[in-house]
Amino acid sequence: MPKSFDTYRVNAKLPDELKSLNDLAYNLHWSWNQETIDLFRRLDRDLWNDTKHNPIKMLGLISQEKLTQAVSDEGFLAQLDRVYTDLQEYLKAKTWFEGKYGTFETPKIAYFSMEFGLTECLPIYSGGLGVLAADHLKSASDLGLPLVGVGLLYQQGYFQQYLNLDGWQQETYPENDFYNLPIQLELDTDGEPLLIGVRFPKRTVYCRIWKAQVGRIPLYLLDTNTPENQYSDRKITYQLYGGNDETRIQQEIILGIGGMQALNKLDFHVHVCHMNEGHAAFMALERIRHRKLSDNLSTEEALEVVKAGTIFTTHTPVPAGIDIFHPSLVDKYFEQFIDSAGMTKEEFWALGRKNPKDSNQSFNMALTALRTTAYANGVSKLHGKVSRQMWEFNWPDVPIDEVPIEHVTNGIHARSWVSYEMSELFHRYLGPNWLAKPADQTIWERVERIPDVELWRIHERRRERLVAYTRRRLAEQLKRRGASPGEIDSANETLNPEALTIGFARRFATYKRATLLLRDPQRLKKLLKNKERPVQFIFAGKAHPRDNEGKEFIRKLVHFAVQEDVRDHFVFVENYDINVARYLVEGVDVWLNNPRRPMEASGTSGMKVLPNGGLNLSVLDGWWDEGYDIDTGWAIGAGEEYDDSEYQDEVESKMLFHVLENEVVPLFYDIGGDGLPRKWIAKMKSSMMKLCPIFNTNRMVREYTERFYMNAYNNWKKLSADEFAKAKALVKWKQFVRSQWGMANIIKAHLEKKESEVGSSLKVTAVVYLGNLSAEDVVVQIYSGPLDTDGNIVQSSSIDMASAGEIQEGLFKYQGTIPCNESGLFGYSVRMMPYHSDMSDQFGLDKIKWLDAETPKPFVNEVESILQST
Repeated sequence: MPKSFDTYRVNAKLPDELKSLNDLAYNLHWSWNQETIDLFRRLDRDLWNDTKHNPIKMLGLISQEKLTQAVSDEGFLAQLDRVYTDLQEYLKAKTWFEGKYGTFETPKIAYFSMEFGLTECLPIYSGGLGVLAADHLKSASDLGLPLVGVGLLYQQGYFQQYLNLDGWQQETYPENDFYNLPIQLELDTDGEPLLIGVRFPKRTVYCRIWKAQVGRIPLYLLDTNTPENQYSDRKITYQLYGGNDETRIQQEIILGIGGMQALNKLDFHVHVCHMNEGHAAFMALERIRHRKLSDNLSTEEALEVVKAGTIFTTHTPVPAGIDIFHPSLVDKYFEQFIDSAGMTKEEFWALGRKNPKDSNQSFNMALTALRTTAYANGVSKLHGKVSRQMWEFNWPDVPIDEVPIEHVTNGIHARSWVSYEMSELFHRYLGPNWLAKPADQTIWERVERIPDVELWRIHERRRERLVAYTRRRLAEQLKRRGASPGEIDSANETLNPEALTIGFARRFATYKRATLLLRDPQRLKKLLKNKERPVQFIFAGKAHPRDNEGKEFIRKLVHFAVQEDVRDHFVFVENYDINVARYLVEGVDVWLNNPRRPMEASGTSGMKVLPNGGLNLSVLDGWWDEGYDIDTGWAIGAGEEYDDSEYQDEVESKMLFHVLENEVVPLFYDIGGDGLPRKWIAKMKSSMMKLCPIFNTNRMVREYTERFYMNAYNNWKKLSADEFAKAKALVKWKQFVRSQWGMANIIKAHLEKKESEVGSSLKVTAVVYLGNLSAEDVVVQIYSGPLDTDGNIVQSSSIDMASAGEIQEGLFKYQGTIPCNESGLFGYSVRMMPYHSDMSDQFGLDKIKWLDAETPKPFVNEVESILQST
């Protein structure tokens, strides 16, 4: 094919009266503002659908005749003026963040993610991780956070799915036309593309920077497909999660190192960085390098500053989901980096290896993230517990319940996922504040005011639209596969708009068990073919291109779906994306989720049905372990975990059928004389009132801000003040404590009595030897709690002891009390840790001494003698 000699760009030409359409199109606020969507749809409904809801492409293709009609339509112009004014008012309005923390002129927080699922016309996402990242940015915009997003812009994005005649997944990779997407290229003062250069082995890889404006939040996306690069480097950002390990490390270098360089180039000097998964962990290394070179800090000093201002969110409950890179690959790409950063190889590998001295171990991205952050969290309460178990080896002397990985349960951006009809209903009965305060429990309690008949009518309407949409998609699928006209026509009679509709749509990883229902096909058919109480299922989802087991799950579902006696009640919708998800979550009665506990970190798809009145039927895993109650949905099992996965599947498939047959189906078809299933509607309302104010990203982002972002920001400011004086002093103190810690010991402890009563307290006295350390260098704590059958302390609490003075040089007495709040058998111990007011992580020195029976007896005897003499 002939190569282009030069390039030129053609922009859409709009009449002056319609110029503001461009501003609306380039701010992705439209993706969660229904009136703006209605405005573009009003211009040309067919073109809006044909362009996959892409306003930029639509404005470039729309006919002059349509634009002329719009200019002469006073109603359209009035709507345009109203929508544009609303956007300007939104951008200028005082926000929650400003009211609580004041105004920041430039972003101070950077949010890094490998993918962002903002809207279906910007296909740079694969699934839940990207959709969560996008919802994070949208809520950050609504709340007014001084935040900037950083990601990659993929030329081909994630694959498009279609199935062959046998039901086997096939992948295509259509290329994204960046100039017809709602993003804009960042230019330098000469009008040329702004470039950053990232050092690679024996070359520099250049990246263009594109901006997607997400309400108030700028999202910067890096793109290596630029003429300055050699051909292989132009392909680095071609596919999301494509290629081999070398492609992956290249992408993650661009995201982490290139992302930080892009922010500096754009003059954004952020203090806080948030890694959404470990893909961006190289960002911390670049921050260390930058601090060393620009501020003349040592590696340890730079690490201290970087840790103070970094947050890491892990989404992975199993080691197999972590990115790890072979030593030879890391050496290849980081040899120059280590030299330029003035780091030793030992310092570098200590960040990414479980055992830094083992040269055969790979470089672990999640471990690197954990070792370069002061704040780490899982994405649900259960996942926080799983993560602490998974990473406890990094804190060998810390009790597992104190491993410093917390949890912030995920949520959804409700406005992006609630149907237009339901949103209008909320306006009438909840009031307009539900948009601004989606986490306000008192607002959601007003759901009780909604008349049952109105709520049910809207829910039925959305189910009807889901059925109509699914029929159209099914007809398109059959036509593409070469089906007969009769088969294509039969798609118009698939599904029943009045039947109980259950949805299952997600990534087809095997642990999500999409085929659990197929373990008993006859029992399933009995549900589907019941004429009095019919049930129907809609499945959708993609398997990773290299996941043949996941593809086999899809094939099995499709083989079942094409059987003559079930084909009208059981369908698989191809090419799952945000648009398919929207129809599903707005229209299903029940959202089915049956992962193998505890492998679902959070799962947000089930949250998206909540504001639409859908109910959840799920294993107690991820978020549903927190969200389930008897009046909010149904549980599969009681939170059991099994060693034998085959046995688990057998047991839980039977449980699933039991709940469907005996609880879900009977309740749905328990219809009163007025034609309403009032008990079902009561469950819908209860689910909405209890769960909507909790499982939304407004609550989630506020939680990140209050617990992590602002603490990290203040810690960074403190350590960097006065030319990093406190950071330098902290490192000097840590070095001194390490050199003296071997001498420190807890000598003895004494409990005043062996029994007490509820409501009283017990006094504990301890004697510790500090050597050359002072009492200000340590914290001594009572560690107590109930005992399990093996004598281990569980449900522990730690209480600081107060120094009662120095008994003799280096020997100190400490006292504290244990509150007796409940009856039972309890145990206690005493521990000692280094303490410094500027440490952002209490276990940051990884030095803990516990009261130990193995303290050398001569030493104990000597202390006893001293105590008696004093």
